[in-house]
Amino acid sequence: MLLLMSGCAVNPVTGESEFMIVSEAQELQMGAQAYAPTQQSQGGVYDVDPELTGYVQQVGGRLAAVSDRQLPYEFVVLNNSVPNAWALPGGKIAINRGLLTELNSEAELAAVLGHEVVHAAARHSAQQMSRGMLSQVLVVATAIATSDSDYGNLAVGSAGLGAQLINSKYGRDAELESDLYGMRYMSKAGYDPSGAIDLQETFVKLSEGRRSDWLTGLFASHPPSMARVEANRQTALTLPSGGKVGKDEYRLAMQKTLQAKPAYDAYDEGRTALVDGDEAQALKLANQALDLFPGEAHFHALRGDIRLVDKNYDWAITNYTRAIDRRDDFFYYYLQRGIAKKELRQTDAAEVDLKKSAELMPTAPAYYALGEIAEQRGDPNAAIEYYRTVAKAGGDYGKAASGRLARLEMGSNPGAYIARRCDAGSNGNLIVSVQNQASVSVTGVRITVQYTDSSGRPQQLLRVIRGALSPGQIANVDTGLGPYTGGGCPAEVVAATVVD
Repeated sequence: MLLLMSGCAVNPVTGESEFMIVSEAQELQMGAQAYAPTQQSQGGVYDVDPELTGYVQQVGGRLAAVSDRQLPYEFVVLNNSVPNAWALPGGKIAINRGLLTELNSEAELAAVLGHEVVHAAARHSAQQMSRGMLSQVLVVATAIATSDSDYGNLAVGSAGLGAQLINSKYGRDAELESDLYGMRYMSKAGYDPSGAIDLQETFVKLSEGRRSDWLTGLFASHPPSMARVEANRQTALTLPSGGKVGKDEYRLAMQKTLQAKPAYDAYDEGRTALVDGDEAQALKLANQALDLFPGEAHFHALRGDIRLVDKNYDWAITNYTRAIDRRDDFFYYYLQRGIAKKELRQTDAAEVDLKKSAELMPTAPAYYALGEIAEQRGDPNAAIEYYRTVAKAGGDYGKAASGRLARLEMGSNPGAYIARRCDAGSNGNLIVSVQNQASVSVTGVRITVQYTDSSGRPQQLLRVIRGALSPGQIANVDTGLGPYTGGGCPAEVVAATVVD
């Protein structure tokens, strides 16, 4: 009840009272911390057409100026072909190149950006986080009340948080709220609100066509529907007619990017071919993309990835270096070049690239490779710190890192990986059960039991679990000591060995 009483806040857009645990200061801090790495995780900044970015920022600024909540709004265009747009807490907003190529007017762009401005102004992400925190609190509270016992994704850290926020689905109410107030912002900023109707109609048609890039992009977090189209029509009736449409201005702003679209289409097809294992076709398409638009660093990186798959590490390094020469602030190029250098045993140079990559965006592959380098150098403490970061991320890298951690720490801290429990057997003796909680098999599990003999002198008993224990497996041993009446577990796991 205290939590609910202290968690009320007024929605800055609607004026309604809502449940909110996340403070405004926390909201601003999270958005600021996650903005740069989240941009990295979505392809990086689209810097080959700075005039387009300036145009988007100008339109976004007009909408931010009429927002019900003053925030440090920022707008960026990302180098990503997936049609998407997103807002982080605190007004950090991004729109992908792939969405811009699908729009037809400045009014439609204003509809997209206005929608995202409302998500930020109305604190929709903070609402989602607050509800998530509440559910966790209620689960714990229920357990206490009813019982007397208790990018990826490759990104980790703030980049992982940002990826979760932009990929999570807003509720229906939040989407309709953003449509409604986004159109009001459009009207206040001087745009024709019918652009929002045109936009949603386009989205519905594309969703019916089941275009895969749309389904993995904007539709995942902003699902379109005819109900939203009709709601926008009704909203438009309540707003002043007219306003700027800006078809000619939009075409002019998009001219360079639209001319480059065939090159990006070839690049995207090349990426798909590489994933499908057709390196020859992937290389053909990468070269085609470069012939059409040689200034794009992503295209050089694709060639590097093809060479990396083929284990042609020298050429891969050359391709990644060319990418870095064109864009020196994108994590992926450094990550891949570092991995290629590591394969060639250029350890010092690989470490420099991997650390630069992790500085731009912390990822599981970078930290895992740095852990391997630290191991090779005989620095287990550094390796352990890297692997711990990766293990928290889960997934394949997390599983592999957990195995590495177990190998490094099993000798000095077996109790962190082998759980133990004490129970009374049918004969009243102390039975010690152990469970292998590591991600690798172990053997030679040794247990000591502290007890007091009949003379009152402290004694120690050693028992060994025979055979190997696979991950999750449980074994037990009868210590022969009794009677055991509970009141604590006198057994400790003192040794275990990882099975190679």
